[in-house]
Amino acid sequence: MALAVAALAAEKKADDITILAIGEAVSYTDYFVLATGANPRQTRAIAEEIVLKLKPRRRPARVEGEREGEWVLLDYLDVVVHVFTPAARDFYRLETLWGDVSRLEVAAPV
Repeated sequence: MALAVAALAAEKKADDITILAIGEAVSYTDYFVLATGANPRQTRAIAEEIVLKLKPRRRPARVEGEREGEWVLLDYLDVVVHVFTPAARDFYRLETLWGDVSRLEVAAPV
């Protein structure tokens, strides 16, 4: 599912999409999908697209940050999606915080 989420984010022009195999370090989820939108409006659009396209199969257990749009979190239990603005992603630096976990390769959109 993490790769499917990454593909949906790419369809909405998300940048710097990264998948962290966080399940190696924690027990509450398997993957973090990180993506960057240019501004709060785009981060909300990316998150909305993911929720809309996955809705027939899955619904997030929790959604946080939609109103502000600086950091939108979609919790699908086994996959947690983080959609950031560039400033928020730079501030929280989740890739650095979880630098010791494996990353899955995300193919660049064609």
